[in-house]
Amino acid sequence: MAQIQNPVLPGFNADPSIIRVDDTYYIANSTFEWFPGVRLHESKDLAHWNLLPSPLSTTNLLDMKGNPSSGGIWAPDLSYSDGKFWLVYTDVKITEGAFKDMTNYLTTAVDIHGPWSEPIKLNGVGFDASLFHDEDGRKYLVQQTWDHREYHHPFDGITLTEFDVSTMKLRPETARTIYKGTHVKLVEGPHLYRVNGYYFLFVAQGGTIFTHQEVVARSKTLEANSFETEPGDPFITNFDTPDSYIQKQGHGGLVSTPEGEWYYASLCARPWNRENESSTDPRGWSTLGRETSIQKVEWDKEGWPRIVGGHGGTTFVEGPKDAIETKAPLHHSQHDDFENDTLDINWNTLRVPFSKKMGQVGNGKLTLVGQGSLANVHDLSLIARRWQTFYFDAETKIKFNPFSYQQMAGLTNYYNDRHWSFAFVTWNEIKGHVIEVGENNRGNYTSYLKDNAIKIPEGTEYVWLRTKVRKETYSYEYSFDGKEFIEIPVYLDAAVLSDDYVVQSYGGFFTGAFVGLAVVDYSGYDVQAEFDYFDYQELGDKLLKDGSYSWEASESRFD
Repeated sequence: MAQIQNPVLPGFNADPSIIRVDDTYYIANSTFEWFPGVRLHESKDLAHWNLLPSPLSTTNLLDMKGNPSSGGIWAPDLSYSDGKFWLVYTDVKITEGAFKDMTNYLTTAVDIHGPWSEPIKLNGVGFDASLFHDEDGRKYLVQQTWDHREYHHPFDGITLTEFDVSTMKLRPETARTIYKGTHVKLVEGPHLYRVNGYYFLFVAQGGTIFTHQEVVARSKTLEANSFETEPGDPFITNFDTPDSYIQKQGHGGLVSTPEGEWYYASLCARPWNRENESSTDPRGWSTLGRETSIQKVEWDKEGWPRIVGGHGGTTFVEGPKDAIETKAPLHHSQHDDFENDTLDINWNTLRVPFSKKMGQVGNGKLTLVGQGSLANVHDLSLIARRWQTFYFDAETKIKFNPFSYQQMAGLTNYYNDRHWSFAFVTWNEIKGHVIEVGENNRGNYTSYLKDNAIKIPEGTEYVWLRTKVRKETYSYEYSFDGKEFIEIPVYLDAAVLSDDYVVQSYGGFFTGAFVGLAVVDYSGYDVQAEFDYFDYQELGDKLLKDGSYSWEASESRFD
């Protein structure tokens, strides 16, 4: 049997919804403001996973233009019934303040690869909606419920509403609160299952930070307030296991194997600490975002589910006895020569799909048309991919001829519109064509080189840029011949690109760090840049004493 090593989906792969269809497992993850919407993986052994095309790949299914950072797709739910896949997803339009304006949609497909049907609007009652297919053929939408009233708690329990398949609409008159959560509050992320004569409701609580947890409640019926909470400790949490390699476990879903074993897929994180920091406060900085872990589940003598090894989970988990070996990449390095006329499956854009307005790809180059700045949530030309390990190099080759300091093209490490850095080719009044490094930190922009920007020699056609990410810090390099790279003496704090840093200043903190290519021309003259290739080479997750890198995992954050 294959041993499962957590996280099974490294890098930003949050809020997993897991199912099995025959001998194949599928996981759907949140994508928030990144396009295409909903990230899908498949596996036959739960240990090795292959990335599938995203289902929400057109603006008919998803249009997030203008969405705030960390808005968009929250906690999609994937299920299978009646010979087809059902995908429920939420598009959140407001993230700050008293309101969470959102719309829940439903789309279906006979094949996981699509095509997916035109979306059906369900409601806007609350986010984290999931569809439960009962044994009698009836279907129900189960969701967190939002209350904007300042004199109530905003997380107003879990609402269940019957879904009428004949009309493909909800029956709001059937809506009722089936569970209010515990004193921990912030009850969300519901998934409902029927096991051994009970309805089991799995819900997240405590917020998606280090206090995160998952609790389980059960009932013989689906009547209002009929669910009782599992006694004892939470089903899964790392709040009281600060030394564990895996942290933040909670929100997720349950799945059984063909032979009747049980597993739970959960979001998780792998924070790191600086040498001068406490290991508990701050708990750490999760620059890879919220990832996906899988834990084995057993049922106790009272019929409650328990995590094997304790509620903190483990890094290494015994795989299913009936697992079918799955061939999948061991790591996630990527080299793209831009030969195809569509973007590689690893690339993402912000809010809307890649289009001619942004540029074009194919025949050995990527052309990007300059639009708004990297602080723009409406029009910008950026393609990016996830950080999926703590140590990596990423490199590109650029052809760009700016005539204004308002025009920039280069390599970016990006979290959201308020937190990013950018090494770029531009122009200034003193030296002409130059290389600069800028950073946006909590919305405050800093130019690091200023009048000492690196002059690009006259007649230089191409500039090479490279970023070196080294867990706690990262830097940029440049070259004029593609062979000799010179380090730019600017060392940036990687923690700035983490959920844990962003949440200190405002509420949008749900994604993870990306590395990518961008062109800016806020002068409005639509200058273009050509990128010859992009190379992302993972080095490892751990720095060894001899200065090399390895993929060693452990049970402890500090081994």
